[in-house]
Amino acid sequence: MVKSPFDEQADKYDAWYDTKGKLAFEIELAALKPLLADLPKPWLEVGVGSGRFAEQLGIETGVDPSEKLLEFARRRGIKVFWAFGESLPFEDGSFGTVFLLTTWEFLGEPLPVLKEIYRVLKPEGRLVNGYLDRNGKWGRSYLEKAHQGHQLFRHARFDEYDTVAGLTRQAGFEVLRTVSTLFQGPGETVTIEEPQEGYVPGASFVVIVARKSTA
Repeated sequence: MVKSPFDEQADKYDAWYDTKGKLAFEIELAALKPLLADLPKPWLEVGVGSGRFAEQLGIETGVDPSEKLLEFARRRGIKVFWAFGESLPFEDGSFGTVFLLTTWEFLGEPLPVLKEIYRVLKPEGRLVNGYLDRNGKWGRSYLEKAHQGHQLFRHARFDEYDTVAGLTRQAGFEVLRTVSTLFQGPGETVTIEEPQEGYVPGASFVVIVARKSTA
């Protein structure tokens, strides 16, 4: 089994959601929750990690390459599978919606993952990609940490909206909606934010909702 860089940081990573990242996480959830009612089931999260998003959003199934993080997700009641996004252990057309939630940053090559998600989605299925934009304050902070050799972020990628949306379309998806939030940066996130419709420059957390195109 391939060892994930998250394995050694699993406890620290999961604890972040209850400490420094608590309000940022609430802001991200506030952008995601209004989108859920229109999303077909069943749901899958690729890069489920410790199950924080899945637990709060009601996502039943998750995959991740970190066995240590999957232990947390199991305890949160998520049905989990050890797998990489490039090779999902599911049949064609198995899911109504697939989520990528702060997972984009750790995809070595996003396009093969997007194509694999396309495969496991039902016709007209949805992709929900909540990613950290490189031009937001959080993205810029993590880029600096990456340059300093941070154990996790040195493996990460941070893209701009046009790049993420372009790869999404290249994989066969039609972008339906974009939501932006988290304009406060690390250390200054002190109040809840209302999500804004569309891509708004300066947002750290951007959500792209896309539909599997059958054209």
